Amino acid sequence: MRRETIVYLEKGTYNPSLKLAHDVAVALKTSIDELFIFEDDPGNETI
Repeated sequence: MRRETIVYLEKGTYNPSLKLAHDVAVALKTSIDELFIFEDDPGNETI
């Protein structure tokens, strides 16, 4: 993983692929859910 990728992840300006998210979680010995905040799309609300 390049430094630029890490910086973009930290700033929240990059949406990683599932593979990258998995690789980061494995490297840090944690889960993907612990690493990333998943927010619902405001235009996609359910009733």
